[in-house]
Amino acid sequence: MKTKMLVTLSAAIEAATGIALVAVPELVARVLLAAELTPSGTAVARLTGIALLSLGVACRPGAEEVSTAATRALFVYNLLAALYLAYLRVGAGFDGFLLWPAAALHAVLALLFIRPTFATTRSAM
Repeated sequence: MKTKMLVTLSAAIEAATGIALVAVPELVARVLLAAELTPSGTAVARLTGIALLSLGVACRPGAEEVSTAATRALFVYNLLAALYLAYLRVGAGFDGFLLWPAAALHAVLALLFIRPTFATTRSAM
């Protein structure tokens, strides 16, 4: 998969998730974690949604080449998101029906980002 397409796809997924968290955080928590949100949880979920939307917008490639910073940021985000979502299922006992698919999606994206991330890091040296 070409780096620009990969960055576009990942940025779009994060932006869409951000919009969902801002608009309907309770639904996202229910399908992802099988949990209800407290009012403070709703506020934090919406703030997280704003952050994900911002990540998606910031990393969306323009007409020119994909930035090294965007590639690196999306690699780190997807790797950590995959690990944390897997932990939530295995170690924390959450069991939302989208938890494993979300963890797997982030793991696949992280794997796909390895090559472009380290290729751009090496070429920058």
